[in-house]
Amino acid sequence: MPKLKLPAPPIPDRINPKPKRPGKKTGPEDLKEHALEAGASTVDWIDERTSLAGGARWMMFRKVPKGTNWFYTLGSATMFAFLSQAVTGVFLAMYYDPSATRAYESIRYINNEVFLGEFVHAMHKWGSSVMVILIFLHMGRTFFFGAYKYPRELNWVIGVVLLVLTMTMAFTGYLLPFDQRSYWATIVGVNINGTGPIVGPYLSEFLRAGPYFGATTLSRFYAIHMLLVPGAIAALMGFHLYLVAKLGTTAPPWVKAEPPEKLREESVTA
Repeated sequence: MPKLKLPAPPIPDRINPKPKRPGKKTGPEDLKEHALEAGASTVDWIDERTSLAGGARWMMFRKVPKGTNWFYTLGSATMFAFLSQAVTGVFLAMYYDPSATRAYESIRYINNEVFLGEFVHAMHKWGSSVMVILIFLHMGRTFFFGAYKYPRELNWVIGVVLLVLTMTMAFTGYLLPFDQRSYWATIVGVNINGTGPIVGPYLSEFLRAGPYFGATTLSRFYAIHMLLVPGAIAALMGFHLYLVAKLGTTAPPWVKAEPPEKLREESVTA
């Protein structure tokens, strides 16, 4: 059965360029118009070679179901929290030393010596809790609104994987300050993982980077926290957003679909 190709949504009037007044000279007259024309020419030059405008229109200008409310912003809020974690994590990585003998001292240096270091560290520390809370709320909204049903099952599976990766990133980041609390809490967490069936002991040994906690354990947690998990989250989040744009969002369960006007007229005349 051939697929129906829908036309691209129209561009809103508010972002279309306004027509020039009659009798106005062509070309820019002041510095502001010169800057606007240069920017538009640059965007046109890039779009002519990449055709990104079509994809941007497809992603941004979409119809949303009736009854959409603030609950639908939880996914965007979670993505913003991840971006905040990524940006602050990059700045912290510039000063952090993943060494068993210097990790704690590097954190102390960030908080006490680096300009705005304590602020950035606090954003990263508390931002992790905010991201975990937001992703649980987003998953709860998706479940209770029935957004996991056909044809969005794959997007639900990707969301569950993103939830697991978020918890993994929070767990691996807890050890990085390498103080007494994070050290013993991580030992408890790794031992709990080791009690899992079949793969538990192997997972526990992988996280420890050996049979016991050692100097390489911190380096492994740092690599997982800084490289492996964020890369996987970014890739899956991009695919997740693509499916959201392709399949659309579901209406709240309390909103009933209205019949088309033609069917309504036929039912009245009958």
